Amino acid sequence: MTKRNVLVGAIFTSLAVSGLASAQVTFTKAQVADRIRKVEDGVDEFRKWSENRAEQGKTQAQGAQSSGRTRGRTATESQKEGAREKKDELDDALSDLNGSTNRLRRKFDPTDKWLETRPQVEKVLDDARRINQVLTRGKYGSQAERYWSVLRANINDLARCYNLTPLGV
Repeated sequence: MTKRNVLVGAIFTSLAVSGLASAQVTFTKAQVADRIRKVEDGVDEFRKWSENRAEQGKTQAQGAQSSGRTRGRTATESQKEGAREKKDELDDALSDLNGSTNRLRRKFDPTDKWLETRPQVEKVLDDARRINQVLTRGKYGSQAERYWSVLRANINDLARCYNLTPLGV
C-alpha cells in the first residue's frame, strides 16, 4: 500500500511539474507592442549603419583614387560585381525585414486580439532567418554582428510572445 501511494504521489507530482513547465506566459498588448517597437528600431538602426557603410566605402575609394593611393591595384570587374551583389543581398534582406515589421505594426495596432498577428510575426522570423544566412555567408565585420545580435535578441523576444520558435544563434 505504501509503494502504491508513493508511486501515485510521484505521478501526480511529475504531472504537476510538467504542467507548470508547459504553462504559457501571457503578455499584455502593451508588452508585445514594446517588443515590436524594439524590433522596428533595431531594423532602422541596422539599415542606417548599412547605408552609412556603403557611403563611407564610396568616399574612401574616391579619396584613395584621387590621391593616387591605390598602389596600382584596382578592383577587377568581377570583384566589383561581387561586392555589389553582397551589398545588394544584405540591403534586400534588410528591406524585406523592414517591410515585414511595418506590416506587423499596421496589423497589430488596430486589433484587440494581438495574437491574430501571428502570421505577420512568422514572416518577420522568415525574413530574419534570411539575414542570418546572408551574414553567415559574408564578411560584414564586427559592427554588423553587434547590430544583428541585438536585433536577433529582440526578434526572439517577440517570437516568444507568440509561442514561436526563436532564431538560432
